[in-house]
Amino acid sequence: MTKTVELIFDFVSPNAYFAYYPLKDIAQRTGAAIEITPVFLAGMHKHTGNAPPFIRDAEVKGKNEYAMLEMNRFIAKHGFTDWKMNPKFPFNSVMLQRLLCAVGNDDRLKMLDALFPAIWHDGVDPTDPEAVGPVLVAAGFDAAELLMTTQDPAVKQALMDNTEAAVERGAFGIPTFYVSTDTASGEMFFGKERLGQIEDMLAS
Repeated sequence: MTKTVELIFDFVSPNAYFAYYPLKDIAQRTGAAIEITPVFLAGMHKHTGNAPPFIRDAEVKGKNEYAMLEMNRFIAKHGFTDWKMNPKFPFNSVMLQRLLCAVGNDDRLKMLDALFPAIWHDGVDPTDPEAVGPVLVAAGFDAAELLMTTQDPAVKQALMDNTEAAVERGAFGIPTFYVSTDTASGEMFFGKERLGQIEDMLAS
């Protein structure tokens, strides 16, 4: 059996960015494949009653400040010196998520490699097709055709179905990982802090 890590994914999550690059390194070291499952995080929150941590924990004295400390430690550890909070955050990611739903897994990975730096380094407006289009073109995509597919009812439904299915499987936030090996099928991990556990499982 091929070792795989399925990443339940939404571009709007900074933690998805932080998790993705170390995950790629882990996959290379362990011979695992990465599969991207696009969901709509806002819809996931609606289904589960969850909320973004900066909102959920706003009234807990010290908690958001500590979360920022941990985030900065993670940034320093992994050398994410180019990362900047996108000016539009928290942005509506539905267009980007539909783009992912419109293509296969290899192209999903290609989109992440192209759009992550644009969104989280360069501050590109992720809600504006005219800003996203040139990034897609530079990565070799037919941006005009792809952006049209975001209005396709089948693509819209695929994103809704993915979101509902992820919640049914137990996902409540991003990044959620499902790891499959010779001895385990779809074991769930949540959060970038679990990357070490994921590597241990893939390497065992």
